[in-house]
Amino acid sequence: MKRPIQTKKIRVSHTFSKQLLDWYYTNKRDLPWRKTDSPYKIWVSEIMLQQTRVDTVIPYYFRFLEAFPTVYDLADAEQQQVLKQWEGLGYYSRGRNLHQAAKMVVEEFEGNIPSDYDTITQLKGIGPYTAAAVLSIAFQKKHAVVDGNVIRVLARYYGIEDDIRSGKTKSRVQSLADDLISDENPGDFNQAVMELGATVCTPRNPLCDQCPLSNDCVAYQTVRTDTIPYKSPAKKVPHHQIAVGLIVNQNNELLIALRPNDVMLGGLWEFPGGKKESDESLPETVSRELNEELGVEVSVFGKFKKLKHAYSHFKITLHAFWCTVTNGAPKPISGKELRWVSLSEIDQYPFPKANKTLIEELKQMENSDLTRFISS
Repeated sequence: MKRPIQTKKIRVSHTFSKQLLDWYYTNKRDLPWRKTDSPYKIWVSEIMLQQTRVDTVIPYYFRFLEAFPTVYDLADAEQQQVLKQWEGLGYYSRGRNLHQAAKMVVEEFEGNIPSDYDTITQLKGIGPYTAAAVLSIAFQKKHAVVDGNVIRVLARYYGIEDDIRSGKTKSRVQSLADDLISDENPGDFNQAVMELGATVCTPRNPLCDQCPLSNDCVAYQTVRTDTIPYKSPAKKVPHHQIAVGLIVNQNNELLIALRPNDVMLGGLWEFPGGKKESDESLPETVSRELNEELGVEVSVFGKFKKLKHAYSHFKITLHAFWCTVTNGAPKPISGKELRWVSLSEIDQYPFPKANKTLIEELKQMENSDLTRFISS
């Protein structure tokens, strides 16, 4: 019984690969990282593309490579320079890890991106998916990638009804992808199956009439593209109320704090504050948080702005209040560093998106003399 099954696998693999690659070479999008064979530039693109849409990545990719054209330039940069180029792209640990990995490439591998799986996965921020992508695209090594697009394409093609959140299902898809990947063009194959998932085999309303695999696709042939793949409901996304303080000194400067590297949004600057507790008002949150973070007592006297922002696993409503220090001198108790900065120089510092929105609102005020809020 085993021999016919293996023969069928080889036939399916060859047909799948040929049909997919023929389609890809005719229909692939014109993307900048597809115009280079530089392992460094391919690596940068793959890190940026993690959990981020292609259209969003493109301007960041150009800007980042203009600032750091080689792995040596990236390794020599300060972390703040790297995060400033990453500002707004989100998932900032990617930028920090890319920076640290670049240092390792220069120090331990003479500036050469490792071309084997066991070595490249030693670099910070490179897991199985990124390793497979970089090795196949930059070095033509036969490692199949599995991301959300690949899972969707193969689940529909093979009629896999199991929950795609399950590790067992993901392992099954990985095994199928390993069997299907092209021997001659593994990099193009990986890009092709991801491209198909992104542009044709979409989560909703897939364009099956344009799909090169539809004749053998179980989900299409059995009219189940709306139910395959199955994804169990996500957990309810929590919503937090965050209150921060805008503290101004006599020099018309705002106080900002640097977040530690080992926390979410690490290495970015922010206005000090934190999460509201259930038994306190928002002004009380500001007073408590600034006392815990800065070791000062403050007077909270006016609300500046309220805005909403969504992260990958939770949402926030950010409330910004004007404050004055009534007792003590600010110290970086929970953060790495504090600085007083003017609005004219604040753009030199990398901020999370919600804080960046506050900064833009501050700049829009008709009177940029913030000291008037000290005595308001």
